[in-house]
Amino acid sequence: MNIVGFPTQTLPLAVLGEILRGGSEKVQEAGAVLLGGHSIQDKEPKYGLAVTGIVNPKKIWTNGGARQGDVLILTKPLGIGIIATAIKNGKASEAAQDKAIQVMSTLNKKACEILQPFDVGACTDVTGFGLLGHSLEIARASKCTLELYAGNIPVIQEAWDYALAGYVPGGSKCNLEVAKKACHLSPQLVPQVGLILADAITSGGLLVTVPQEQVQEVLLALHQGGVLEASPIGFVIEGEPGTVIVTQ
Repeated sequence: MNIVGFPTQTLPLAVLGEILRGGSEKVQEAGAVLLGGHSIQDKEPKYGLAVTGIVNPKKIWTNGGARQGDVLILTKPLGIGIIATAIKNGKASEAAQDKAIQVMSTLNKKACEILQPFDVGACTDVTGFGLLGHSLEIARASKCTLELYAGNIPVIQEAWDYALAGYVPGGSKCNLEVAKKACHLSPQLVPQVGLILADAITSGGLLVTVPQEQVQEVLLALHQGGVLEASPIGFVIEGEPGTVIVTQ
């Protein structure tokens, strides 16, 4: 169901029509059915979807199934929140805007379908808490330590420059401050790394753990299926439960 807040006094209804059209197209792409919705007057435009579904309880991927030795795979690049902030400040290039839109408008449906035959341990999406926050959720729920390799993590290239220039959302800065309590970032990393890994993302990718012996097959299947930026970014290791370590 659609959930809409819209300032009809300040924005034309044609804008709302485009928002609803885009949402409807993605619902259809996901194979779901739009049944209606609710709308209210609001000072700022807001749009979302309330989703109800049925899942086989024996086939649920949770964030609590990571196993020692598993490899972490991320299916989409980071940097969306930082690029969005650069857009608001009129500093983002057209290429960066196009890339951000392409990443955000890509469903995780294809990646999820490709991963079905494999032994996925833990799974979550990377959204508002950033990669660090959602990695911590896996580490805590699975009672394990995650080691991430910053150099392997896919990032939209322009996000590095915008982070260096200070175009970082307040939510991303808060994410980093909270994450630092349980995340150990190598002192050799440049400051932008923490901000990008903590970046609050809209419609980010899947973060999954798979057995090491399946990694090459998983990556090949994802890349051949069009999930081109899927990358192995770290390991589940022995260590203090609920901890994330970030190295180069």
